[in-house]
Amino acid sequence: MKDIVFCSNNCFVLYSAAVQAKNSENKESVPSLPQSPMKERPPKAFHQYSNNISTLDVHCLPQLQEKVSPPSSPPIMFPPAFEAAKVEAKPDELKVTVKLKPRLKAIHSSLDDCRPPTKKWKGMKWKKWSIQIVIPKGSFKPPCEEEIDEFLKKLGTTLKPDPVPKDYRKCCFCHEEGDGLTDGPARLLNLDLDLWVHLNCALWSTEVYETQAGALINVELALRRGLQMKCMFCHKMGATSGCHRLRCTNIYHFTCAIKAQCMFFKDKTMLCPMHKPKGTHEQELSYFAVFRRVYVQRDEVRQIASIVQRGERDHTFRVGSLIFHAIGQLLPQQMQAFHSSKALFPVGYEASRLYWSMRYANRRCRYLCSIEEKDGLPLFVIKVVEQGHEDLVLTDTTPK
Repeated sequence: MKDIVFCSNNCFVLYSAAVQAKNSENKESVPSLPQSPMKERPPKAFHQYSNNISTLDVHCLPQLQEKVSPPSSPPIMFPPAFEAAKVEAKPDELKVTVKLKPRLKAIHSSLDDCRPPTKKWKGMKWKKWSIQIVIPKGSFKPPCEEEIDEFLKKLGTTLKPDPVPKDYRKCCFCHEEGDGLTDGPARLLNLDLDLWVHLNCALWSTEVYETQAGALINVELALRRGLQMKCMFCHKMGATSGCHRLRCTNIYHFTCAIKAQCMFFKDKTMLCPMHKPKGTHEQELSYFAVFRRVYVQRDEVRQIASIVQRGERDHTFRVGSLIFHAIGQLLPQQMQAFHSSKALFPVGYEASRLYWSMRYANRRCRYLCSIEEKDGLPLFVIKVVEQGHEDLVLTDTTPK
């Protein structure tokens, strides 16, 4: 048998006729297998090898018959929706009963039908939540703050601090104790040692004026005059706010002027009920809250000197959260070692401060600070006084 050689693009393809005859003989010798239900095999493809070598012996690879898979089971036919399928029992078939629950479909408007369906939560990052509170009609009395406090105390859901000790500081103008309302007498300002005055009581005095920096001038002058003036409303001494109508002698405390319904104006003037205009006035002032920085102008050096010279005293001297009990003293031989470039350390100094506890959160305790002498040098002592615990004493050679 001759070989036929085809040439294409400088590549030689060799076809052997003898190999084809041999393959046909092998096919006849193999017994035929039963036809499978699968699709027919494609005709046997001839093996062709492309190479740059012209003389190449080509052999046909052995072909294996595929195994025939067993016949598959017949598919299960389900009945249409909204009907119960009942299949009659046959000798070689499976009986299946399926009940499908109908799904409710939303009714869309004609405009929505033309739009393509979109995913429900696609592209949604935030969702607005609106709350609507419905109040029933009728007489409803909201609970007051005391009732709410009692209710929360019963539930035990609040951290209420210990009750603040009563403020016994008294205003030397209106004679009321403690800080006043913001829209009223307002906070207490220190006038002198153990002398306090409400901000609005001093500000609305006739002689007092305020500088651009917030200092109140002539407060002491108004106090001396008020000691001789009687209020027209409460008939007590200390009245300093007079009516600005010419030849009117009515004078009041600031708090009494509000109770007597006097009219206050934005230019810091006041008219008594007898001389005030009827109705409302465009310059009338109805809100007295002062949130700016205001203080009483005084000679602090003279005030501190008077404190040191008085010696024993029953009053309290306080700077911020620090309460002084004793200033102490320094002898000439102690001056060298009991001071630094920024501070003096007098022996016998004693002060106390209320600050956060080292043992409990949200609770304060008392820290008693003092300076003692040890080996010719200052010794700083801090005594921690806390209820339910023994006093803890901390000492060191430096205040830090």
